[in-house]
Amino acid sequence: MGSFTLLDVKLEKRIKGSLPIEGASWQVGVIVGRSGSGKSSIAKELFPESYIRAFEYNRQSILDDFHAGLQTGEITKALSSVGFDSPPDWLKSYDCLSQGEKMRVDIARALCLDRQLIVFDEFTSVVDREIAKVSAFAIAKSVRRSGKHFIAVTCHHDVVDWLEPDWVLCTDTMEFTRKKEVGRPLSSKFIGAALPCGKCFGSITI
Repeated sequence: MGSFTLLDVKLEKRIKGSLPIEGASWQVGVIVGRSGSGKSSIAKELFPESYIRAFEYNRQSILDDFHAGLQTGEITKALSSVGFDSPPDWLKSYDCLSQGEKMRVDIARALCLDRQLIVFDEFTSVVDREIAKVSAFAIAKSVRRSGKHFIAVTCHHDVVDWLEPDWVLCTDTMEFTRKKEVGRPLSSKFIGAALPCGKCFGSITI
């Protein structure tokens, strides 16, 4: 910092805009961009009650870490639906699972929550990229079957096609793209655009 005379300078990046998704028919959305581009800040600001970063795990079997009100069949169905269908591994503790298995368990737990909207940060961030793509495809199918809304927040563009989202916000360019019910995709600039029926925010500091 001394080399660039930044010793007593506070650097901020401020963004504002709107996300036109309310009132629209959608189930899977993606907020994607490089680290520091504001994707997590936007997700937390717009969806504080639905934002999921991590679950607590302290039981000997992951099955026991799910909500106590769920039946075993409901839990195993949720795990299988996201591509984790190995009964022997269900009996392991969370710490004994691979990174890919941990992510799928987290998603399964999220889908079992009594919430219509789930916003999942660091989606596929720490898993092998081929596993990430296959997992993204299985998770998107599970979300659509559940009837819930799911927003993946990720720094990896390679999973976007596999999720087949209904809309994408790229924080690298601040461009919002969505699928029309008929015809070609609709794109619009995120910052400074007057976008109707959207989640709006004033100013977010990153």
